[in-house]
Amino acid sequence: MILETERLLLREMTQEDYPALAAVLQDREAMFAYEHAFSDAETQAWLDRMLERYRTDGFGLWAVLLKATGEMVGQCGLTRQRVPEGEVLEIGYLFQRGHWKQGYAIEAARACKAYAFETLLANEVFSIVRDNNIASMNVAIRNGMTIRCRFIKHYYDMDMPHYAFSISKERYLAEK
Repeated sequence: MILETERLLLREMTQEDYPALAAVLQDREAMFAYEHAFSDAETQAWLDRMLERYRTDGFGLWAVLLKATGEMVGQCGLTRQRVPEGEVLEIGYLFQRGHWKQGYAIEAARACKAYAFETLLANEVFSIVRDNNIASMNVAIRNGMTIRCRFIKHYYDMDMPHYAFSISKERYLAEK
């Protein structure tokens, strides 16, 4: 177990989590900001990348489980990402559509923010959000972040505008 919140447990994903992960990554509506649902091979590659990140970085996107049932309802965690300023530590989150609008994303993201500052001793943490993903922007804002910049990510032969939201350690400590 990496993190625990009032309703959630976050832990490293394993190969056994593939079906629950596929329920998110292979849902076209849940993946609208990516412009496509993932194939089986893309889903496995995603999981393999997370398993490698756990080994190399000591963190990644973690399985989010409901405490009440043990069901994996999504993923949330920390990864290294690129923005125009360079490499940053990012809080990312993706949840099964049937579990949207229940506050799980912000609950998990807040726990990841605390982990970034208190355990990893980060000076700043980001959330990178596609410009058409209002729900994810709202999570970043509710997580105390503000827009740092807007930039274009090239993904699947498309230019996709994104916002980089961030919060500094200084601001995090002041809001605690």
